[in-house]
Amino acid sequence: MTETPVLDLLNRIAATSTIDDAWELATRHFAMLGFSRVNYGFTRFRHATTIGDPDDALFLSTCDADYVNRYFVGGFYARTPVFRWAERNSGICTWAWVKEAYAAGRLTADEADAVRQNAEMGVTAGISVSFPNASSRSKGALGLIADIGLSTADVEAIFAARGTEILALANMMHLTIVHLPQLSRHRALSPRQREALEWVADGKTTQDVALLMGVSAAMVEKHLRLAREALAVETTAQAVAKGALLNIIFQRSSDRARVPD
Repeated sequence: MTETPVLDLLNRIAATSTIDDAWELATRHFAMLGFSRVNYGFTRFRHATTIGDPDDALFLSTCDADYVNRYFVGGFYARTPVFRWAERNSGICTWAWVKEAYAAGRLTADEADAVRQNAEMGVTAGISVSFPNASSRSKGALGLIADIGLSTADVEAIFAARGTEILALANMMHLTIVHLPQLSRHRALSPRQREALEWVADGKTTQDVALLMGVSAAMVEKHLRLAREALAVETTAQAVAKGALLNIIFQRSSDRARVPD
């Protein structure tokens, strides 16, 4: 791919208005390079030793449902050496070091077992991108799994020829995604719940919000209570902060109707 098409693709990703669109554009190109299986994770609520509530994290994958359930839902990702690398580093690397460390016995027993389990599922080579942290609580990473039949040496050759391109595409995808509404069934707000939170964020009192929304103060309190429950927080101030972090308040009007079923 020449420079102009790459720049065009980066611009198209930057102009997307939904996470799904940015993901589809990026992963389609990764597949052309030999990585049709892609995993991505991002959280703004990381703790010292965990990613926080999984419902607050964003997980995206092009892998089959069985692998997704095992990798993300079952927590298998946390046992892999590439996850530990992503936790401690920023940048890009191939998985050649994993193969070498496994052969030399330098991995922990848990990591070595994860390598063997991955191999059984056809996951033997790939590339990881660990994105720079925007804050001490945030972390994002991308894993590109080499297609069946591609060896570690094949991935090294792809990386040597296209590594800069892969990193630029990954960074643009990530930066676009983290600024888009992180909509989900678990954290979805109704339009009225969102509106009530937005007015509170603007410094309005419950009585002010009631007048602005044309409802009773009791109804405003109901909207705010349901918003707190949806966002799994205790106070309205926390709901405002979390809604802002997830980009689900103060949305553009075109984004508001795209909550998943």
